[in-house]
Amino acid sequence: MNLKQVKAYFTFVMAFVLMAFMTSCGGDKDNAGNANMISGGSSKTWKAEKELTASGDKDKLTAEEKQETMQFYSDGRFAMGGGGSLQTGTWTYDQAGKRLSLTFEGANESMNFTVEKLTDKEMDLVAADGSKMQMEAE
Repeated sequence: MNLKQVKAYFTFVMAFVLMAFMTSCGGDKDNAGNANMISGGSSKTWKAEKELTASGDKDKLTAEEKQETMQFYSDGRFAMGGGGSLQTGTWTYDQAGKRLSLTFEGANESMNFTVEKLTDKEMDLVAADGSKMQMEAE
């Protein structure tokens, strides 16, 4: 091999290594997703798939909890219902802080969750007490 071929080969190998490095580092980077992943174009409905206690133990969902849905609207409203009850309010999502805040109608307090994972189909929320709810979009 002459010097030109060695130089071209080296450049190719370095470009390949750089591309592989960038791909491996960026794969799970956007776990926080964005607000549109929560509400979709106009609205999106979510159901609890699995619940974990603060210590990481599985917390079995009751039949009522399995029926509950949470619908997020793109205008910042939400509706949570199931088993004959309906609660409504507003929601905000801080993508940088990975924080989802729910304010129920008629209440001055917000419920805040850390968003551990957010894709178009999955959302993992961690409550202040450390318990986790894994939700799935319908």
